[in-house]
Amino acid sequence: MKRIITFISVFALLLTACEGDPGPPGFDGFDGLDGEIAPAFEIENVDFTPGNNYTVRENYGFEVFPTEVTLVYILWKDNPGQQQDVWRLVPQTIIFEDGNDLVYNFEFTSIYVDFFLEGSNLEILDDIWTQNKVFRVVVVPAINVGRGTNINNVDYSDIKAVIEAYNITEFSKR
Repeated sequence: MKRIITFISVFALLLTACEGDPGPPGFDGFDGLDGEIAPAFEIENVDFTPGNNYTVRENYGFEVFPTEVTLVYILWKDNPGQQQDVWRLVPQTIIFEDGNDLVYNFEFTSIYVDFFLEGSNLEILDDIWTQNKVFRVVVVPAINVGRGTNINNVDYSDIKAVIEAYNITEFSKR
């Protein structure tokens, strides 16, 4: 029995005493939202027409990773002379009194974002609904979006909360 205990003790000492070359250093990790600035831009004068099939494409102009998602906001109410305009997270749906409907929507890839209209009868819409629209685009890490609770409990439907959480100081104009 003493030999077994001695053998196990010597074996354990040999294993703990062995040391090899250290491995290569790892990549820097993601530290959360602290100090992170999300890429953001604003596209003005977007016109939806039958000629463009009620779709407008905008290339990002920067790299978007598979682990990121795009958020799109539409200028809903312009408040000249007041401090804050009203922005709404897309998609947004409008049901008109005549039963016609309109949806401002978008889709994105790692290269571009498409803004488009959907609805029952887009041809009868007044220009106020289809011309000179303004959108803001923000690209954020996907891990933060869509969770009931996340790192900072950001309300992604509120553009002001997103601007604050991601330290966005300006939207580049396109």
